[in-house]
Amino acid sequence: MDIYEVIRERRSIRKFKDEPVNDEVIKKLLDTARLAPSWSNRQCWQFIIVKDNDRKDHISRALPEENPARKAVAGSPVVVVVCADPSDSGIHEGKEYYLLDAGLAMEHLVLSAHAEGLGTCWVAWFEEQVVKEACRIPENYRVVALTPLGVPEKQPSPRPRKELDQMVHGEFWQGNYM
Repeated sequence: MDIYEVIRERRSIRKFKDEPVNDEVIKKLLDTARLAPSWSNRQCWQFIIVKDNDRKDHISRALPEENPARKAVAGSPVVVVVCADPSDSGIHEGKEYYLLDAGLAMEHLVLSAHAEGLGTCWVAWFEEQVVKEACRIPENYRVVALTPLGVPEKQPSPRPRKELDQMVHGEFWQGNYM
C-alpha cells in the first residue's frame, strides 16, 4: 500500500474483531510514531500501550457517554495513549507545540496501523484526569489523545470531504490557487 492509498483509505474504526494485536506489529507502529517531526527534535511524546480489560474499561469511563468512541475503547484489543510533556517542547507566540508534536506522532501511528490492516479512532474528547489515574501518568504530562487499536470488524465507507478549492488560497486569503 503506498502512502497516498493509506491516507485516502484510512477510516475511524469503532468496532473491532476479538483478535489480539501482535506485539511485533505494535512495536513497528510505535517505531514509525517515534520518527515524527517535532519542535527542535525534542520528541516530547510518550506512549502507553494498554491491553488489560479493567484498565481499558477505566479509560473508557473518561469518555462521555455520548462519545461514540467510548465502546470502542472498552472493546478494543489495545488502547494507545499518547502523552507529552509541555515543558519539553516549544511555545512560540502563545502556541504550545507539544500538541502538534504529539499529534504528528499519533498520526504516524494511525496511518501505519492502517497500512498494517489495523483500525484506529483518534480520541481527544475525554476527562484527562481519569486517563491519568488509569495509567498512572505523572502530573507534568498531558494526555493529548488516545486510540483503540485492533482488526476492524468492517471498513466504513468514506465520509464527505470539502473540495480543495474550499480551503486552498493562492498568495493571499481568498486568492485563487485552483
